[in-house]
Amino acid sequence: MKVYPSTSIRNVAIVAHGGAGKTSLTEALLYNAGATKRLGRVDEGNTVTDYLPEEIKRKVTTNSALAVAEWQDNKINLLDTPGYSDFFGEVVGALRVVDSLLVVVSAVAGVEVQTEVVWETADNHHLPRIAYVNKMDRENANFQKAVESMRERLSGHIVPVQLPIGEAENFTGIIDILNQKAYTYDNGSEKEIPVPAEYADEVASLREALIEAAAEGDDELLMKYLDGKELSSEEIRSGLKKAVAEGKAIPVLCGSAWKNMAVKPVLDYIINYLPSPVEATGKDAAALEGENLAALVFKTIADPYVGKLSMFRVYSGVLKSDSTVYNVNRESEEKIGQLFSLQGKNQLPVTEMKPGDIGAIAKLQVTTTGDTLTTKANPVRLKGIDFPEPTLPVAIKPKSKGDEDKLSNALARLLEEDPTLRLNKNTETRETILTGMGESHLDITLERLQRKFGVEVEMSTPTVPYRETIRAAVNHIEGKHKKQTGGHGQYGHVFIDMAPLPDKEFEFTETIFGGAVPRQYIPAVEKGIREAMQEGILAGYPVTNIKVNLADGSYHPVDSSEMAFKVAAGLAFRKAVEQAKPVLLEPIMNVEITVPEQFMGDIMGDLNSRRGRILGMEPQGKNQVIRAQVPLAEMYRYAIDLKSITQARGHFKMDFAQYEEVPASIAEKIIQQAKAKKEE
Repeated sequence: MKVYPSTSIRNVAIVAHGGAGKTSLTEALLYNAGATKRLGRVDEGNTVTDYLPEEIKRKVTTNSALAVAEWQDNKINLLDTPGYSDFFGEVVGALRVVDSLLVVVSAVAGVEVQTEVVWETADNHHLPRIAYVNKMDRENANFQKAVESMRERLSGHIVPVQLPIGEAENFTGIIDILNQKAYTYDNGSEKEIPVPAEYADEVASLREALIEAAAEGDDELLMKYLDGKELSSEEIRSGLKKAVAEGKAIPVLCGSAWKNMAVKPVLDYIINYLPSPVEATGKDAAALEGENLAALVFKTIADPYVGKLSMFRVYSGVLKSDSTVYNVNRESEEKIGQLFSLQGKNQLPVTEMKPGDIGAIAKLQVTTTGDTLTTKANPVRLKGIDFPEPTLPVAIKPKSKGDEDKLSNALARLLEEDPTLRLNKNTETRETILTGMGESHLDITLERLQRKFGVEVEMSTPTVPYRETIRAAVNHIEGKHKKQTGGHGQYGHVFIDMAPLPDKEFEFTETIFGGAVPRQYIPAVEKGIREAMQEGILAGYPVTNIKVNLADGSYHPVDSSEMAFKVAAGLAFRKAVEQAKPVLLEPIMNVEITVPEQFMGDIMGDLNSRRGRILGMEPQGKNQVIRAQVPLAEMYRYAIDLKSITQARGHFKMDFAQYEEVPASIAEKIIQQAKAKKEE
């Protein structure tokens, strides 16, 4: 593939709610630009950007994929992104490196939740955008309604620049409002026709709105417009381009990607109205003009056969094939082999990449997502990527016993590929906990584990790491271990005092008088107690927050040993706990939930049903933030429930607060379950 200068590059993420037709539109754009010879179909599993087996099977995008279209001697890097909240991390990575968005809205469904979420994120990134109302050929398609839903639910000045001729089964073409021309489509071929007379009034009023939006993009044009002077087509175009760049106007086009109707005008709009990397604002690009190399890795693909593929954007300098770069995050040099442009999974070799271009490199040794590649002599470090935190945990274990090592290696590769996965080992419950963004995210992760690395795993709800403690003090509790066998016997004898210790896990003291227990055996007593604390008497959970004092005892000059005193201490400990009003403790979490105002009542009710305590709330932009404390046992499925209560508009984060006593009725059930499990 040829090398393009920065002014001839456009980096565009195609975003929308799942099912609006992003992948079909990507496919149609590639086909019309001559990048592919046939129009792939999501239903047939042969599109350029949905190439993973999981995507083909489910017919949904789970992975952002890069595809390149060459149009009017420009290069368009298209990033087709997922539309479901479980895969929002992929969208975040893409939004970090593009200069603009193509937002797809279904003519049937209008604006849906995930479109709102991405739109808000794009506002925070100050990204210019154009919109495409897709599926104009479908039953119940309604362009007007789709545009109204955009005006109601999205920020910015929504400006239709096209009007459909007919809708649903009567959709035959579009009217270009700016140039006052009309086109019909038949089997993908375009034919210019006069603007149908019945649309004349609507075209005139939309053109007036378009001129106004264009004038707002340029102060000089605005003065001319307000003075009642006519703006030329060229002035309207330049004003509209400025208004789009500043986010003041969002042009809306329409068509049917599936039927390949009115797709070429989208390519024209991308080139004519969306910024090149040189024109992009609010990005590192502007701050990094200069010769020095700075490239950001925004996605990693781990393949057991091909090895690792790192996708990057060059922000400044030129990245060349067969060169050496410096990874400033890892403080390590990396050898660059062949650079590629990507067409989905196909690699198009390229000799070098100029500032603003997006591409891929295979087999980097230490580089991961979020790292900056630069020069060692003059290193630059770009801001990384703020991926969303995963909130749905599951316990996993390999189906076959011998797969433990294989599993940990495979998970390490998947974690490298997906920054929205977390893995940790809970030492108390001895479980491996994998946390993802939602059920689909975890299901697909486990499918990938099996497909890529041949490891099958079982998934379950994590065990709550309960603890046990005491509520009363007891004194002079005896523990005696005496065994007479042939030869040496065993003899250890202790008396202990035990009391609750609220702010500390454990404290051991001794008040032995007159050598009742010889000095050399006292550490063995402490060790015996520490070992006994690992398993409480109620449900076998570790015991915490206790103080133990060794008060008295006796020994035998021949039969006493460290072992005997350790056993005696354990016996005394269990007796003491039984008498000291043992109780079960559970972890309580600090939870912070961000939701739109209209869901507040439902969220409060739900938190009450989870034994939650509301600590406070405060407004944050359009949302409300609720702070609460909730038992961990009630929070394992919260990611799923919050999604359904708030139609996927809410999100939360939580961290550990403290341990508290479990209510008696619930404790009883937990103790019974633990006993039943032990008997099994």
